[in-house]
Amino acid sequence: MHKARLIVLLSGFLSVASFCRAQSIMLDLPRQSQHAIVTQRIGITDITVNYHRPLAHGRQVWGKLVPYGQVWRAGANENTTVTFTDPVTIEGQPLDKGTYGLHMIPGENQWTVIFSKMSTAWGSFTYKQDEDALRVTVKPQAAEFHDALTYDFDDVKPDSAVVTLRWDKVAVPFKVAVNVNDIVAASIQRQTRGLNQYFWEGWDEAANYFLAAKTNLDEALKDEDRSIQTEERYDNLMNKSLILAAMGRKDDATTFRNKALDQASALQLYFYGRQLQGEKKQEEAFAIFRSNAKKFPDFWTSHLGLARVYSGQGDFDKAVKEAQTALTTAPDSNKSNLENYVKRLQSKDDINR
Repeated sequence: MHKARLIVLLSGFLSVASFCRAQSIMLDLPRQSQHAIVTQRIGITDITVNYHRPLAHGRQVWGKLVPYGQVWRAGANENTTVTFTDPVTIEGQPLDKGTYGLHMIPGENQWTVIFSKMSTAWGSFTYKQDEDALRVTVKPQAAEFHDALTYDFDDVKPDSAVVTLRWDKVAVPFKVAVNVNDIVAASIQRQTRGLNQYFWEGWDEAANYFLAAKTNLDEALKDEDRSIQTEERYDNLMNKSLILAAMGRKDDATTFRNKALDQASALQLYFYGRQLQGEKKQEEAFAIFRSNAKKFPDFWTSHLGLARVYSGQGDFDKAVKEAQTALTTAPDSNKSNLENYVKRLQSKDDINR
């Protein structure tokens, strides 16, 4: 009797010892399936997959190591988790922000991807379907061989990305989309209730975002007005002009553009002229360069602007003279580019091209 009990105890001890050699429970030791975290930002929303990476190691994975038709932990060890810092849609289905246990049900032609409200379990052994926050079905794809299970972010766009599990010769993708504009608008409202509200830059950046996104122009105008009220600058006056132009208020846009140009420095005028050149408005740019030279006759960008005017007119002798004058007073960091301009002008090469 005692001998039988001893054999059972020894058998149990050996089983536990073998398990501990392969996988530590208590101590922080190396694991066969190593830990990985991958994060992608969409807009201002972070998506993070936290998982462990089992190796195929010559084994038949799909249908054997990972059976078809059974809930699988989508990794190894503890729950694979996915965290969204804002609400998203998965394959077009809404999912609130938060951390979810990520499980999958593999199939030869179709997979189920599961987002569970339980994110702290060990694997899928205690998985309960009534804890699902969302299930979606996706199609597996053939892929190049991956010995280690991998999660990637593919097809990254301004408002979406595809999360793809790759292992062995199979890829399983699911699309995550974000309502970027609504999330950013809500974030701006929160941020401008703090210290940012007392500085012109924050309101100006908010207005710039809406303008660039071509959305909420009324809000952009309000934010720019707050920026101007806080501190009137060339930057926010010019941006208000651009917002008004986008709203179709051309006369008002011209008024604020002129007001901005009255406050512009020699550098700001020069770069505004370069912006006009980038928009293929050459004559308007030349007019800005000439006005810069009248307003700031001794500043190096005024001479560079005149060099561009003369270069565009084919008067390379005058263009060389202006570029050389700019070179004598320009900061050291700009001298190399100016020397290149002088050489090009001496070779009768239009520096506006």
